[in-house]
Amino acid sequence: MSRQEKKKEKMLESDVHAALTCDDIINEILLRLPEKFVFRLILVSKRWLRVICSSSFRSDYHARCRVNFHLLGFFVCNQLYLCRPKDGMRRPKSEPSLQLLTACEEGDDVCNDLMSSGNCKQLGYFIDSANGLLLCGRHPLTYSVWNPISKVLFQLPQPQRFYKRLCMAFIAEDYFNDILHYKVIRANCECKREVNTVSIETFSSVTGTWKHFTLTCSSNFSLRPWTVATVINGVVYWYATQGKIAIKESLAIYDPRVGNTRIVLLKLPDGKISQDYDEFVLGESSDGLLQYGQSSKSGMEIWVLEKEQDSISSITTSNAQSNRKWKFRYRLSFKSMWKRNPSFCRQTKEAQILSFLPQNSEYVFIRSGQNILLLHIESQMLKVIRYHGPSSLIQWDFSKVVPYFRPSWPRSSLCHEKAATSSWPSSGDETAAPAWPSW
Repeated sequence: MSRQEKKKEKMLESDVHAALTCDDIINEILLRLPEKFVFRLILVSKRWLRVICSSSFRSDYHARCRVNFHLLGFFVCNQLYLCRPKDGMRRPKSEPSLQLLTACEEGDDVCNDLMSSGNCKQLGYFIDSANGLLLCGRHPLTYSVWNPISKVLFQLPQPQRFYKRLCMAFIAEDYFNDILHYKVIRANCECKREVNTVSIETFSSVTGTWKHFTLTCSSNFSLRPWTVATVINGVVYWYATQGKIAIKESLAIYDPRVGNTRIVLLKLPDGKISQDYDEFVLGESSDGLLQYGQSSKSGMEIWVLEKEQDSISSITTSNAQSNRKWKFRYRLSFKSMWKRNPSFCRQTKEAQILSFLPQNSEYVFIRSGQNILLLHIESQMLKVIRYHGPSSLIQWDFSKVVPYFRPSWPRSSLCHEKAATSSWPSSGDETAAPAWPSW
């Protein structure tokens, strides 16, 4: 090799090295890679680890493609123990108050942390999860939020108001700057009579205090007690009922971001094969819309709530009923589903919808006996979700089974910890490159 060629090669190596040590250039390269490859590249150097886990890069990457979620397991909440009377059914000692059926090693770690640290007794019963955080407590006055990543338990101050029957909402924001912001909302449920007002208390992690509000609606309604709201883009969706004789199942929609105290009602759709439904769920579709599913012994139906046509949201107006409409999306006969999956012929033929996946319109969880299955909606193909836990102790007919997801993007606090101990999972580890769901 001539001296001139060696000089050109040396200059090229110098340019490549300069490019790969420039944060701006690294950002532009990484933004064009699939998420699972980005995770693996945190092993290249401490500089790349810092860039990938930075709040600015996560924000830019999420702006290009939606965040993925990793299934850790399923929390089980026995509804027989909710605010039981003094002479009511007591939980046997053999049944843990906080049950997690784990679906992966990371879920096992969360379960072990709950059991070994004594947090299980402090937390009480599972209520809801949001963005990986857990909201637990004992109704109606004791609540806490636990961060499984940092293993920090925050005990909320006691609420100011006593609600004998209530429903909840848990809102957690993306913490790109490593500062957790969340809200816990308690809503009073008037079951004996319908009213057009609802008393709520909201706890904010920013202020560290509860604040009381009275929400109003121009129609009478009643919130369903002991339920948890679905939150999409900061908007709260509670289950509600209207009417005493001809009861109409509805949603009560509340947007705490707009600064008003109004609730708007939205009637739930009527099904054809699921009129006498026994299970119903809400979730977020792939395009960020609210989706609703209900199931009976015959089958399952799914609808999507269309976007608002007007620039002004109905929540900010004086209308009692939302002008948004449900768009029918899918109808499934369980009999047809079992025929398409002959390997499941030994399973009980009874099935029910369990939950949607976050920001996903392709799959849905269903339950058949003690089996939790993942259904690919278009092909009607089933996949068994393998979980670990005392399933024989669960009273399935009286329990709410809720999937527990964690955003798959590594948080910087975790990344820094792994960098310091040099024990970040290898590229072959499932948590480093999650591929759920897969068929």
